[in-house]
Amino acid sequence: MDTNTEGFLSNPTQWKRPEDILKLQRLRRKEKALQNRITAPARAPPGSKSADDPIGASRFEGSTKRKNPFSRNVENSAKRLKDDVNSELAAGGEETIFELLTKVQQPEVPQIDAPLQPKPLEPRFMQQQHPPCPVEQTIPQYMEEIPKTSKLPPIHWSVKSKMRIICRSAIPGTTLKTNQEASGLTSFVRCIDPKESTTGLDISPGARFYQATLYWQHPYLPWFTLFPRNSRNNHKQSPLDESVRSVLAKEWVTSFRNLFQLVRARQCPYFYVCANTFTVLFRAAGIGGRVETHALLTPTSRGMRAALKQEEIEFSMPLKKTNATTSTDKSEQMNRSAESGLGNSSFSNSSEEQSQSAIGGSEETTNQLSDEDEDDDDMDSEQWLESLGVDAAEIRKISDNHSKKQQLRECGGDYSDQSLVFIEGPECQAFFNFLLNAKSTIAKVGRLAGVPPTLLAPVSFVGATLRTLQTRSTKIRMDGQDYHSTELQGVVLPHVLPYLTDLLCEGRDNYSITLATVPSTAGLCEASRKLINDLDKENDESAQADPVFGKENLSDCGLNKRIVENMCRATKDSVFDTERLLFSLDAGGFSWS
Repeated sequence: MDTNTEGFLSNPTQWKRPEDILKLQRLRRKEKALQNRITAPARAPPGSKSADDPIGASRFEGSTKRKNPFSRNVENSAKRLKDDVNSELAAGGEETIFELLTKVQQPEVPQIDAPLQPKPLEPRFMQQQHPPCPVEQTIPQYMEEIPKTSKLPPIHWSVKSKMRIICRSAIPGTTLKTNQEASGLTSFVRCIDPKESTTGLDISPGARFYQATLYWQHPYLPWFTLFPRNSRNNHKQSPLDESVRSVLAKEWVTSFRNLFQLVRARQCPYFYVCANTFTVLFRAAGIGGRVETHALLTPTSRGMRAALKQEEIEFSMPLKKTNATTSTDKSEQMNRSAESGLGNSSFSNSSEEQSQSAIGGSEETTNQLSDEDEDDDDMDSEQWLESLGVDAAEIRKISDNHSKKQQLRECGGDYSDQSLVFIEGPECQAFFNFLLNAKSTIAKVGRLAGVPPTLLAPVSFVGATLRTLQTRSTKIRMDGQDYHSTELQGVVLPHVLPYLTDLLCEGRDNYSITLATVPSTAGLCEASRKLINDLDKENDESAQADPVFGKENLSDCGLNKRIVENMCRATKDSVFDTERLLFSLDAGGFSWS
């Protein structure tokens, strides 16, 4: 190797970077352009003074670089063009270099004629070529379209916060007289149906309307908003003292126990327990077509469900989404287990996901078998990894990752409608004891710390406070016609809507009702529809109560017979989370959405 070359390679300071080379190329190009402008004379156009002056032309005869602007030589032009191209390649900037580097030879694409458009498939082959959309397959079957009209309004088991009635005729209850208010209050407290009683109470529409706006609540603290419970409505309130908390807790236990006994004795159709983080709906036997006392808890978390399992309380999750992609072997196992009648319970200690899968015995057995297979697979995989010589630390790391993924899968539906829990039969007594003793029932922190859950019921119980809905009536004008509007605001329980529709239908006029649902209770109505649909699918007469049977057993529950009969129905149009209800005399019934 040459000595200069070795010195050049050994001294990095003499190396040139690509930016320096590009800078030098730009500098050379500018110098050459400036030199061409200096050396090349300005060409005058023909007919100008300098072009016609022979003396001016003789001044540049001695210059060898002088060229005749009027002469044309093809060879010189081609040579000059070639020189210009070579100079651009030699002294070109970064654009020329990048163009040369990025230039890719494009392969020649042969000319191919476009194929003819295929003939459309016959309709009988469309099902085979295009399978149904998986989203449509996962839509629950119980979400079928409701009938256009029905003679009875649906029952909504979600609590409403507002109700607005619009009718052309005057709505009763806007301006009450003293006798009407007293008779409505007496009828509600004594659970008297004015239409069928022979007492001397006022049976006018105004008194009956006022009766529909009353309900019972415990506890009642005027300076707190106890339903719905949120920090926004109670941000200005200070927490309670410890002595007040203990007194409230003691009184609440007495009221809760008395109300639960009324439901078990079928002298109260239902009641709500509204805590800070969950809501429970207890319903008597016969309501919703169920033969036993049952409860709906929403929403729940993985920790709460684990606590229920620890207390050996059996439950099911009717709204939880199940995995429809199962293998053929597992489906055969499901059929065999369903035929043998095994696994009718909806609760198992093997895994969390197994206890939350479905209500039906066959579905639960399938989930139990699939979870057991997964556990066996996990054990086999660990043994297999040990047989391969994998380090125990790596196996433990893999197991931890698997458990984390399983925990995320189990907690996916927490605090949503999918986490709703259904408890029925003797388990309700255990669940009642669980709520009495659980520390999470009464909040320990926040604005409502120490305030027990709110109890809401349509009949009186120990320690209850009589409350009324706020009523406001106005007149509105729509499409050139005058309408009467009445708005009810407060706790609108499920029995209020059928009671008011029965009263308004006596006026023989069309009307509409709009309702606003409390979001935390929306899952109660959806789960009730799902349970009714499951009873229809199973055709289990032992689990489905006759409406006549439920109506007779609930004759002393405090509601009139028409409302009780409507609550005991177990048809597809008997339960719906109604947001708008329309009554039309021409259609002969109700329609809702």
